[in-house]
Amino acid sequence: MKLKVQTLDAKAAGDIELNDEIFGLEPRADILFRVVNWQLANRRAPARAARERSDVARTGKKFGRQKGGGTARHGDRRAPIFVGGGKAHGPRARTFEQSLNKKVRVLGLKNALSAKAKDGKLIVLDSLELKDAKTKALQGQLGKLGFGKTALFIDGDAVDANFRLASANLKAVNVLPAIGANVYDILNHDTLVLTRAAVEKLEARFNG
Repeated sequence: MKLKVQTLDAKAAGDIELNDEIFGLEPRADILFRVVNWQLANRRAPARAARERSDVARTGKKFGRQKGGGTARHGDRRAPIFVGGGKAHGPRARTFEQSLNKKVRVLGLKNALSAKAKDGKLIVLDSLELKDAKTKALQGQLGKLGFGKTALFIDGDAVDANFRLASANLKAVNVLPAIGANVYDILNHDTLVLTRAAVEKLEARFNG
């Protein structure tokens, strides 16, 4: 698959040949669903358990008479009815982590990249280098490129420092290094923008 390369100023910067085994697959919704579900489940924090009757540090001594007190019968202060007592039927500690085969995770990322390429929402830039970290200037440059409402920029080993600073106040723009590319973030943005370095890193990641 051949794609045109642009600069941040929306000027032509040659062509790039994309690997069809990574960017030319027929996207499978079932694979994408499994990987996104796995990602979101593993992002969840574990649920904390409430202290139940046996966990509360209060006396177990019977504090009143069985009869004649004018109140209900109670054996100790740990009962849920009392302030400071144990929680009745409280939440139990649990984690939400899931496991997913590496082959499925790799296939999911390939499918996400292929889905963007198939929909025409994949753009390749020569680089993200900026002379100055100016948000207003960057916003004007991105307007010329004609992105959708949201865009995910993926660079090589590290995102250009000036570009990261300039884009920090743009709500519709997110940046990641190539090592952080993932299915959920790719699908969660209208446009995927890769640099030449990002394409090389991704292809080496799959081939390695």
